[in-house]
Amino acid sequence: MLFAGTGIFLFLVDQVHKIILMIENLAGSANVNTLYVKTILKIIGIAYIAEFTAQISKDAGLGSMAAKVELAGKILILAIAVPIMTALVETIINIMPVN
Repeated sequence: MLFAGTGIFLFLVDQVHKIILMIENLAGSANVNTLYVKTILKIIGIAYIAEFTAQISKDAGLGSMAAKVELAGKILILAIAVPIMTALVETIINIMPVN
């Protein structure tokens, strides 16, 4: 099962690369800060890798290990998302009128 999953993943790497390039081009056309786009792409990558690893762990009968991998993925996503959340809060604060 591990070999089949890895084979499918490797088969799709080229397609994923094309999608990432398309997203980066769209973001460049829309004048979106590349920091945000790269951060979101990293978050998506972590989510997919954590899910793939958790599924492999479940297939191997290691349900508790799968849960720990999922938790680690969620914590990494939260840590990487902090700059985006900070920018969002700062934008909201700047929009709010000062009394």
